[in-house]
Amino acid sequence: MTKFKNSIFSLVLISILFTSCNGQTKKEQPNKTVVEKLSFTSKKTKLTKTQGTNEYQNVHCIIQDKDGNLWLGTTGEGVYRYDGKEFTQFTEKDGLSNNKVWSILEDNLGNIWFGTDDGVSKYDGRTISKIPLTITSPIDVGTKMPQTGKNAIWSVFQDKKGTIWFGSDYGIYCYNGKTFSYFLENADIVNKSNLTLKSVQCMFEDTKGNLWFGSGPMAFEGIGFYDGKSLINFKPQNEGWIRKMIEDKNGTLVFATRHNGMITYDSKNFTNFSEPKNIRKDLITTVLADSKGNIWYGSDYTNDNDVTTGGLWKFDGKSFVEFKKKDGLGNTSIYSLTEDKAGNIWIGTRNCGLYRYNGQTFETFSE
Repeated sequence: MTKFKNSIFSLVLISILFTSCNGQTKKEQPNKTVVEKLSFTSKKTKLTKTQGTNEYQNVHCIIQDKDGNLWLGTTGEGVYRYDGKEFTQFTEKDGLSNNKVWSILEDNLGNIWFGTDDGVSKYDGRTISKIPLTITSPIDVGTKMPQTGKNAIWSVFQDKKGTIWFGSDYGIYCYNGKTFSYFLENADIVNKSNLTLKSVQCMFEDTKGNLWFGSGPMAFEGIGFYDGKSLINFKPQNEGWIRKMIEDKNGTLVFATRHNGMITYDSKNFTNFSEPKNIRKDLITTVLADSKGNIWYGSDYTNDNDVTTGGLWKFDGKSFVEFKKKDGLGNTSIYSLTEDKAGNIWIGTRNCGLYRYNGQTFETFSE
């Protein structure tokens, strides 16, 4: 009988130990991204294309999340997440609304939002879900807002109050954490310029809480300014297409335009911003103000033999430095720029290229 009891005790002890160890291996680490459904593509040490895109597709947007991961949106290869060691690719097969990704945002709760060529997706740390921009009331602001169908999301932005703004083909949507609304449906907005705010490419909130909207080619409305009451229109140099807006170290707003290069606003006047003499104004695609006070210019299409070029430039307030292929930048058609927490500059290019500049040398992160 004693021998039988000892045998039962041993089996129970082994079972407890096995259960305990098994539980430890499945325990999630706090503050880490947990992927419940891994991408259908294998993880790679380089950004690798799998969707058959051509050389004209690009890494269109880059952000770094609170955990240090880089998120890269492409115009055909979906989204890549880089954790410092490996790239994981997410596409439509993983829940992404569309493989063309125009904008990315990490919200205050740590969710990652993707503005795609066909709606919005959100990553909650486990899965990617399609988020319908559903509003409850019918809308008529000169054109009916579609409740279904394709709607490209060009920009995503969260203001200081926590509201998330989506710049779409059909205008701006707002999300308060529970429901969506259509911005221009607010009867309190004074909109004497009759802006539609369609195809807004970029959004920015200044230190006073005013909102700025940069229009795209669909509407060609230039700059929209909203002070909480009135929506005012600016078209400096008759420029209707604003690709990017930033604030420099002096608090001055800088706009990268489609046809007139860089334009700045000092709270009173719009003027031309400093540019390299031989840069093509109509090819500037993006701009970045880094933590050291430098301004970076990204421009499309460059040829080392051309007198007038595009490419990558840095401005320290006094002089310009151009970076070429001979410097280690493998592709000089630039579409996105961001600075990581360590001060490195990440560069997204055509052909879904990705490069990192550490202040001295370039390193290639794409194949």
